[in-house]
Amino acid sequence: MVLYTTPFPNSCLSALHAVSWALIFPCYWLADRLLASFIPTTYEKRQRADDPCYLQLLCTLLFTPVYLALLIASLPFAFLGFLLWSPLQSARRPYIYSRLEDKGSAGGVALLNEWKGTGPGKSFCFATANLCLLPDSLARLNNVFNTQARAKEIGQRIRNGASRPQIKIYIDSPTNTSISAASFSSLVSPQGSDGVARAVPGSIKRTASVEYKGDSGRHASDEAANGLASGDPADGGCLEDACIVRISGDEGGRPPEAIDPPAGGQARNGASGGPRGQTPNHSQRDGDSGSLGSPSASRESLVKARAGADSGSGEPGANNKLPYKASVVKKAAARRRRHPDEAFDHEVSAFFPANLDFLCLQEVFDKRAAAKLKEQLHGYFEYILYDVGVYGCHGCCSFKCLNSGLFFASRYPIMDVAYHCYPNGRLSDSLASKGALYLKVQVGSTPQDQRIVGYISCTHLHALPEDSDIRCEQLNMLQDWLADFRKSTSSSSTANPEELVAFDIICGDFNFDNCSSDDKLEQQHSLFTRYKDPCRLGPGEEKPWAIGTLLDKDGLYDEEVCTPDNLQKVLESEEGRREYLAFPTSKSPGGGQKGRKDLLKGNGRRIDYMLHGEEGLCPDWKAEVEEFSFITQLSGLTDHLPVAMRLMVSAGEDEA
Repeated sequence: MVLYTTPFPNSCLSALHAVSWALIFPCYWLADRLLASFIPTTYEKRQRADDPCYLQLLCTLLFTPVYLALLIASLPFAFLGFLLWSPLQSARRPYIYSRLEDKGSAGGVALLNEWKGTGPGKSFCFATANLCLLPDSLARLNNVFNTQARAKEIGQRIRNGASRPQIKIYIDSPTNTSISAASFSSLVSPQGSDGVARAVPGSIKRTASVEYKGDSGRHASDEAANGLASGDPADGGCLEDACIVRISGDEGGRPPEAIDPPAGGQARNGASGGPRGQTPNHSQRDGDSGSLGSPSASRESLVKARAGADSGSGEPGANNKLPYKASVVKKAAARRRRHPDEAFDHEVSAFFPANLDFLCLQEVFDKRAAAKLKEQLHGYFEYILYDVGVYGCHGCCSFKCLNSGLFFASRYPIMDVAYHCYPNGRLSDSLASKGALYLKVQVGSTPQDQRIVGYISCTHLHALPEDSDIRCEQLNMLQDWLADFRKSTSSSSTANPEELVAFDIICGDFNFDNCSSDDKLEQQHSLFTRYKDPCRLGPGEEKPWAIGTLLDKDGLYDEEVCTPDNLQKVLESEEGRREYLAFPTSKSPGGGQKGRKDLLKGNGRRIDYMLHGEEGLCPDWKAEVEEFSFITQLSGLTDHLPVAMRLMVSAGEDEA
């Protein structure tokens, strides 16, 4: 399949579109700024309350008449541009494909040689997030602002979180010598002021077995501090770096006493010298977890240690300086916990998982913000699809002012793409071309030259809470379109399989939860019988560790949740979740959210989903969830929590 790298099939149409948009844009920008000046966020309201001479209020009073006059003057040009722009949309392609060619040894083609379908298996990491990158006036309705600056900041945070080296922790004990699953959320080791990597706190100690793998030959922590933190594209070798840490089991699991680091022991933030956006989280101190690229970003989140009953810790070496106190280690160990009946790890994490393979985003509506986000993410992801959707009256029943908002990034090559617009949107949702994006990616090849592929579906369902029937119809369309996509892109037959399917993922913002009584219709949809939800026990019943992904927008800028670390700590307590997560609203009079929180059960509205299917996969393999994370790294930048899932694909157990 040929992937579209431009929105129009020829340069003539592209030139006409550029002219039409040049005529429309001044009117669009002025209208957006004019409306935005009358929709303050809670952050701006607090600034006004603290400073009676607030400059922004003065600017609003002075510039509103100017904006209004210019807007009226630009209307005739916008009308002419619209007459030219609208018919061009019938020839517009439904997405733009971008590939960064210069990725060195970490390129997608090189990744295909890592797995041949044999051996212990291969893990793949997926993440999804709703970013609320709307025109600024509309974004303010969700209590976020400065869309262009947020897009750049979000891209940098995702890239810095995903490009951390993956640490493999080997446990030396009489009963367990396997790799610890805690390694999958590991981070760069903290650095001292001399730039030398320090020992990891707690029972993990550095020995002669500590080494960094990679072609670049540079220390992984130096890569993070000097390359990624400064905003440069990731070096090819550092993406696959792996630090091997050996854990001794001689002392029965008791962590040694830790020694506090000397003053100035944390590495400086390499991104502090660059221009920053003006959103509240863009001016943090060096070393804060919210600041970009900080290798010492989080005390409690930098190290994830899982203490097992059969593994312990040895005495620290003479030269090991453990930088954090043992109490911090205990909190970090508790953060990653496994339910007695659960087969995988789960956590609230302040960082995107290391070695993230696939990223699915929603509400990237603003085209300029999408371009900024793409530029930042290309430092880590080689393949990106953006500006997905249709405009005007192309293909759908109503006129579309906005695209679908879907955005996809991958480290592996994209083979096929399909997009479908939901035709049944209503009221405000009908103005955006919400739909489903289907992708087929290649993740390896067998020794017999059979391609190993995976399917990923990203969607954003209807938002109005009373329209359950519309969402159920869209879930039906989602499954039907996916079946057609798999059938049309499959080149295999039962007798002569040319492809082996490793995974089938559906993710996105479904706009319903599994705990609200108003969403019972969606909770019982057949999608959940075909695909597994790692957070769900059944219709209306969540697993006890699952938390909501929709934040209470009124509290986005509270000091308690304004950094990734702070939000992580808040969400680990039931009181914090009740205060800062959104809960189902009552349809009864006077039953607002604030008054109902003490009576509510559950952990908030989880409307962002990550599902995996088992039907249609290679019969000789099994795909199992290895890790599930709720991520706080985008605190203050969006009103949703991203979620991530790591899936292990391996050969089934041989029969005796």
